[in-house]
Amino acid sequence: MEFSGTLVLAVLILTLLWLLSLKSCRQYCLPPGPPALPIIGNLLQLDKRAPFKTLLKLSETYGPVITVYLGPKRAVVLVGYDAVKEALVDQGDDFTGRGQLPLMVKATKGYGLGISNGDRWRQLRRFTLTTLRDFGMGRKGMEEWIQEESKHLIARINSTKAAPFDPTYFLSSTVSNVICCLVFGQRFSYDDEHFLSILQIISDLPRFGSRPGGQLYNIFPRLMELLPGQHHNFFAKVEELRGFTMKKIQEHHNTLDPSCPRDYIDCFLTKLNQEKHIPTTEFHYENLVSTVLNLFLAGTETTSSTLRFAINVLVRYPKIQENIQQEIDTVIGRDRCPLMEDRKSLSFTDAVIHEIHRFMDIVPMNVPHHALEDISFRGYTIPKDTIIIPLLHSVLKEEKHWETPWSFNPQHFLDQNGNFKKNPAFLPFSAGKRSCVGESLARMEIFIFLVSLLQQFTFSCTGGPDSIDLSPEYSSFANLPRRYHVIATPRC
Repeated sequence: MEFSGTLVLAVLILTLLWLLSLKSCRQYCLPPGPPALPIIGNLLQLDKRAPFKTLLKLSETYGPVITVYLGPKRAVVLVGYDAVKEALVDQGDDFTGRGQLPLMVKATKGYGLGISNGDRWRQLRRFTLTTLRDFGMGRKGMEEWIQEESKHLIARINSTKAAPFDPTYFLSSTVSNVICCLVFGQRFSYDDEHFLSILQIISDLPRFGSRPGGQLYNIFPRLMELLPGQHHNFFAKVEELRGFTMKKIQEHHNTLDPSCPRDYIDCFLTKLNQEKHIPTTEFHYENLVSTVLNLFLAGTETTSSTLRFAINVLVRYPKIQENIQQEIDTVIGRDRCPLMEDRKSLSFTDAVIHEIHRFMDIVPMNVPHHALEDISFRGYTIPKDTIIIPLLHSVLKEEKHWETPWSFNPQHFLDQNGNFKKNPAFLPFSAGKRSCVGESLARMEIFIFLVSLLQQFTFSCTGGPDSIDLSPEYSSFANLPRRYHVIATPRC
């Protein structure tokens, strides 16, 4: 009875706090939204498997700027290209804040580029962009690295001898080796068991974030810490990744030559030593560990998942695959490695790659933003500390910008003459000052790897094209493609 009374009292106190927070919000002109319950907010209304679909549906009633409550946390959702572009680009300075997702905060210990704000974010982003560009990101040097890595991938796929295989870890190894060259200054063998175990962890993390347990942790972190569950296993895996990262940093520290930096870690360590006497510097050990972790995770999983989805698309639509191969044979042939400059002559191939990004919709709810101060937007006030969700799903599937938004259609990116055409609503990497740091690298990898593969192989599966389901296996935070065993038949 005593426990029951305590529970009732706790609920009453939480309800009172909820009502007080609602009263304090009346001073603001908040965007409209559905009625919310105490403590749990609008959670019962959301599709737990695909909450972005519920948010899109709510916008039909409440408009393109809506207020919802994710548990006790207030969130403002921006729906459609016009609202997202107006916020992230036209009012970019107001919307630079990054949401503090509890899973990410604990995983990074609150440090690093991914979730930082203010001066920390400005220092780390400027340094990271400059350093990665110095090591070739988006330039000729990086192109050669990717071409070389594509040869390893082709050799490994050749070893399957046209038998069914799961391409997941081949693609993860290939993509991860590119970011490893930039960050760690080395690549790893596809047979390196420790490397493969790290890739398995990287593959598992976004899946947990898209499951109910991961979503609940982000909404009720203190409560979830007290309960048993998979989130404890999640953080144990994160610690393994941190250990791997710290070991690499220590190896770099032991062999550092400031006059001849080998990679991102060397450059950061040099900067750390230069600014160690500056009290306000953000170049310290914890930011180094977490930023390297950010780059390693983001640079591996999103691009490899996109390539895996691309192969699923090619198997599902063999005629599209055939048309790409004919275009590649005409423009490049089968003997020369593809170059980024070939892209302008491969209009259909480029259109298919863009449509793969659009249709996959890999981060449908974007990485949440955060109101660092009160924001005036479209006649409303978004109060300080509000979560802001620029709904990329609504941009990539908006009917007024895409002729057939719910179908895979490369014609979205082709004009009447078959030439490639841009679409302003193509925002898979987000937009504005918090857009993806590695966008140029990801675009280069996907183009070179995919063209290289189609020069050498035709992809199919034993169940035939109709057995491929392009809907995501996991959804919510990330739309992750289904896994299939495919057949890579060498082209004669």
